[in-house]
Amino acid sequence: MVVSPLPPAAAPALSERPRLLFFYSSVSGRCRRAEGFLAQVLQRRRNHDTFTILRVPIDERPEVAERFGVHEVPALVVVQGSRIVRRIVAPAGCRSIERQLADWLH
Repeated sequence: MVVSPLPPAAAPALSERPRLLFFYSSVSGRCRRAEGFLAQVLQRRRNHDTFTILRVPIDERPEVAERFGVHEVPALVVVQGSRIVRRIVAPAGCRSIERQLADWLH
Protein backbone atom coordinates (compact mmCIF):
# COMPACT_ATOMS: atom_id res chain seq x y z
CA MET A 1 0.00 0.00 0.00
CA VAL A 2 2.11 2.82 -1.28
CA VAL A 3 0.52 6.13 -2.16
CA SER A 4 1.58 7.09 -5.65
CA PRO A 5 2.04 10.72 -6.61
CA LEU A 6 -0.90 12.29 -8.41
CA PRO A 7 -0.84 14.83 -11.20
CA PRO A 8 -1.26 18.47 -10.06
CA ALA A 9 -4.89 18.60 -11.28
CA ALA A 10 -5.82 15.81 -8.84
CA ALA A 11 -4.09 17.39 -5.82
CA PRO A 12 -7.19 19.17 -4.39
CA ALA A 13 -9.16 15.90 -4.32
CA LEU A 14 -6.29 14.25 -2.48
CA SER A 15 -6.37 16.85 0.28
CA GLU A 16 -10.11 16.31 0.83
CA ARG A 17 -9.80 12.56 1.34
CA PRO A 18 -9.35 11.25 4.85
CA ARG A 19 -5.88 9.99 5.63
CA LEU A 20 -5.48 6.43 6.84
CA LEU A 21 -2.23 5.99 8.74
CA PHE A 22 -1.04 2.39 9.01
CA PHE A 23 1.43 2.09 11.90
CA TYR A 24 3.56 -1.05 11.64
CA SER A 25 6.80 -2.74 12.50
CA SER A 26 8.75 -4.40 9.69
CA VAL A 27 9.57 -7.38 11.92
CA SER A 28 5.97 -8.11 12.98
CA GLY A 29 3.99 -10.91 11.37
CA ARG A 30 0.80 -9.43 12.83
CA CYS A 31 1.51 -6.19 10.97
CA ARG A 32 2.01 -7.99 7.67
CA ARG A 33 -1.28 -9.85 8.16
CA ALA A 34 -3.12 -6.63 9.07
CA GLU A 35 -1.78 -4.93 5.96
CA GLY A 36 -3.08 -7.83 3.88
CA PHE A 37 -6.47 -7.61 5.59
CA LEU A 38 -6.66 -3.89 4.87
CA ALA A 39 -5.75 -4.44 1.21
CA GLN A 40 -8.50 -7.08 0.91
CA VAL A 41 -11.11 -4.79 2.46
CA LEU A 42 -10.25 -1.91 0.15
CA GLN A 43 -10.05 -4.15 -2.93
CA ARG A 44 -13.25 -6.06 -2.20
CA ARG A 45 -15.33 -2.91 -2.16
CA ARG A 46 -13.26 -1.05 -4.75
CA ASN A 47 -12.36 1.62 -2.22
CA HIS A 48 -8.77 2.15 -3.34
CA ASP A 49 -9.33 5.93 -3.64
CA THR A 50 -11.31 6.39 -0.42
CA PHE A 51 -8.28 7.19 1.71
CA THR A 52 -4.86 8.66 1.29
CA ILE A 53 -2.91 5.79 2.86
CA LEU A 54 0.31 6.51 4.69
CA ARG A 55 2.50 3.72 6.05
CA VAL A 56 4.36 4.67 9.23
CA PRO A 57 7.16 2.37 10.43
CA ILE A 58 7.22 2.92 14.19
CA ASP A 59 10.81 1.75 14.53
CA GLU A 60 11.92 4.53 12.13
CA ARG A 61 9.36 7.18 13.10
CA PRO A 62 8.66 6.80 16.85
CA GLU A 63 7.90 10.53 17.14
CA VAL A 64 4.96 10.14 14.74
CA ALA A 65 3.62 7.16 16.69
CA GLU A 66 3.91 9.18 19.90
CA ARG A 67 2.15 12.16 18.32
CA PHE A 68 -0.80 9.95 17.33
CA GLY A 69 -0.84 8.05 20.62
CA VAL A 70 0.08 4.72 19.05
CA HIS A 71 1.67 2.34 21.54
CA GLU A 72 0.86 -0.99 19.91
CA VAL A 73 1.11 -2.20 16.32
CA PRO A 74 -0.50 -2.84 14.00
CA ALA A 75 -2.68 0.24 14.33
CA LEU A 76 -4.82 2.19 11.90
CA VAL A 77 -5.67 5.84 12.48
CA VAL A 78 -8.16 7.75 10.33
CA VAL A 79 -7.57 11.51 10.20
CA GLN A 80 -10.01 13.96 8.64
CA GLY A 81 -8.83 17.52 8.46
CA SER A 82 -6.72 17.83 11.58
CA ARG A 83 -8.80 15.48 13.76
CA ILE A 84 -8.35 11.80 14.57
CA VAL A 85 -11.77 10.34 13.89
CA ARG A 86 -11.09 6.61 14.26
CA ARG A 87 -8.42 4.46 15.86
CA ILE A 88 -8.14 0.71 15.28
CA VAL A 89 -5.56 -1.13 17.37
CA ALA A 90 -4.53 -4.71 16.53
CA PRO A 91 -7.29 -5.41 13.97
CA ALA A 92 -8.31 -9.06 14.14
CA GLY A 93 -9.17 -9.53 10.48
CA CYS A 94 -11.05 -8.24 7.45
CA ARG A 95 -14.41 -8.08 9.22
CA SER A 96 -12.97 -6.06 12.08
CA ILE A 97 -11.39 -3.54 9.71
CA GLU A 98 -14.47 -3.41 7.49
CA ARG A 99 -16.75 -2.77 10.47
CA GLN A 100 -14.49 -0.01 11.83
CA LEU A 101 -14.14 1.71 8.43
CA ALA A 102 -17.78 1.25 7.38
CA ASP A 103 -18.47 5.01 7.57
CA TRP A 104 -16.10 5.57 4.64
CA LEU A 105 -16.58 2.41 2.56
CA HIS A 106 -19.22 2.10 -0.14
